[in-house]
Amino acid sequence: MNRFKENSPVLVTARLVLAFSWIYQGAVPKLICRSPGEIELLEHVIKVNELACTLIVWMGYGEVLFGFLLLFTSRSWVFLLNILALVILLGYVAVFQPELFTLPFNPLILNVSLIGMSLIAYGELRKNNYRAER
Repeated sequence: MNRFKENSPVLVTARLVLAFSWIYQGAVPKLICRSPGEIELLEHVIKVNELACTLIVWMGYGEVLFGFLLLFTSRSWVFLLNILALVILLGYVAVFQPELFTLPFNPLILNVSLIGMSLIAYGELRKNNYRAER
């Protein structure tokens, strides 16, 4: 946790929220529970169920790794990449399963919140890097 000492409490909080979100979303519905909803979302573009299931597992590992990257990176562009990924995922859901937007705690609410956290983390990290350069 020494690494976090140089970060503001706001940046640490944003990192923890973003990392937790990606790690949880990668581990629980994709690796541990194999959510049928995850498979159904992917089957819109991959028609073979076994391939979709295999890809879901790899996506889960990728999301967990991306969560750790968000937690420990000193590169501010990673948070912009996170925003881009969230916008793309939101668009994907809007096209293939728009009915999900009517549910409580739906993808729109989750992604907009995480985009906000990413903007906060990006700004804080840029501020920290600017101070370090001086």
